[in-house]
Amino acid sequence: MKILVCISKTPDTTAKIAFADNNTKFAADGVQWIINPYDEWYALVRAIELKEADPSTVLHLVNVGTADSEPIIRKALALGGDEAIRVNSDNSDSYNIASQIAAIAKEGNYDLVFTGKETIDYNGSSIGGMVAELLDLPYVSHAIKFDLEAGKAVVVREIEGGEETDKVALPAVVSCQKGMAEQRIPNMKGIMSARTKPLKVTEPVAADSLTSVVTFDLPPAKAGVKLVSADQPEELVRLLHEEARVI
Repeated sequence: MKILVCISKTPDTTAKIAFADNNTKFAADGVQWIINPYDEWYALVRAIELKEADPSTVLHLVNVGTADSEPIIRKALALGGDEAIRVNSDNSDSYNIASQIAAIAKEGNYDLVFTGKETIDYNGSSIGGMVAELLDLPYVSHAIKFDLEAGKAVVVREIEGGEETDKVALPAVVSCQKGMAEQRIPNMKGIMSARTKPLKVTEPVAADSLTSVVTFDLPPAKAGVKLVSADQPEELVRLLHEEARVI
């Protein structure tokens, strides 16, 4: 079996967010970059577990990004990927990114494509579905459990108020979230071997970009705390009603 895991680069959750170029571009100076947690902790680790269960499994990684993505790709290889492909593009349009991934997946003839359910910076949750559509493959989203039975995938996903179990023939595309696997840390052997694992760089295929960023805005600054004396309950009620609007 051949598995392709989509890997994206996101700012660390502790990074200070700022924008440049008249609030049209993320200010990347001084930002610590990490593998998108949904891609790493759930999609990649579950793929590694499948490879451990069947050593004949081939596990490849794909990233759509520029050269500054390579450190996070190497970390993903250290966790257990066999080789990686980086599509040399800085396009942030979801359709364009999905088109690049779909082209790689089609060329590699993969049995399974894993994505995280979303990235923690854009929260778009759109790539998996687009990739599946472009490949004309079945798609299961927000998976919390994945198993193989008699050549088919058995996928458990969250739905409103419960869980749904789906069975789907391969090849297929699955987006992963919490519950799929447990986070791993690369060991020294993995880190050393990652340095020599293949990392192929390809140029992007021709694809439309259907969206563009107009502007970014930070959330409004939080107002200061208002203290109300214990002997003024009427004032507290007024503030909750007129300003906080919670009663």
